[in-house]
Amino acid sequence: MSTYQPERARKVTTHQLQAMKMRGEKIAMLTAYDYSMAKILDAAGIDVLLVGDSASNVIAGHETTLPITLDQMIYHASSVVRGVERALIVVDIPFGSYQGNSREALTSAIRIMKESGAHAVKMEGGEEIRQSVERVLSAGVPVMGHLGLMPQSIYKFGTYNVRAKQEAEAEQLIKDAQVLEECGCFAIVLEKIPASLAKKVTESVKIPIIGIGAGQHVDGQVLVTHDMLGITKDFAPRFLRRYAELHEIMNIGVKAYIQDIKNCDFPSERESY
Repeated sequence: MSTYQPERARKVTTHQLQAMKMRGEKIAMLTAYDYSMAKILDAAGIDVLLVGDSASNVIAGHETTLPITLDQMIYHASSVVRGVERALIVVDIPFGSYQGNSREALTSAIRIMKESGAHAVKMEGGEEIRQSVERVLSAGVPVMGHLGLMPQSIYKFGTYNVRAKQEAEAEQLIKDAQVLEECGCFAIVLEKIPASLAKKVTESVKIPIIGIGAGQHVDGQVLVTHDMLGITKDFAPRFLRRYAELHEIMNIGVKAYIQDIKNCDFPSERESY
């Protein structure tokens, strides 16, 4: 089996993502919240890094994504930007920083772009946030949409179950995707919806569709890096595939470190000055 070799000299852009969809090349996307992890993921050849508001869960330990602030998102995004040479960097605009107020949406997006150096922002919702999306786009800020399960609206839905299983909601989701495309979004994330519906959405729009729990008939996939690498252990949805078990590896390393200290084996004479 051949190993994927990224084109290191060429930065990924929104235009390139569109070209990838057109030629049928899948888009690989992961989350990043800090310099060190971003540097590793970028060097591996990831196409898109999402500075997700999921940092509220996996970094800060909150139950939902709602508590994270705009200032905190800018901090995480700035850290990621400093570690990346190639990948496109997209930043979630956090809850309460764009819904229902297009002026606030624009201010939030501009702060993210100016203060972090990121390349684009992501916003959850369809028709209901059209005005905010259009206002952000009017300032020249690229926007990635997000439909299906929307974690910022978890208290509205009341559950993390699969979305759009009913015909009415499925039809609205397709309509929302078309609205986001009409507004000028460069891509859309579809989270936890039936694979058959994700396929319909992907075929109904010309912009790239990135899935998470949305089956294989989309233009790319995204996972939370801490879940995919097995750093987190208490989250195991059906759509998650673990590509490493770093929790165990790190646990073994820390225990060995502790043991060496207790036994006076570290530092050795060679490790001393």
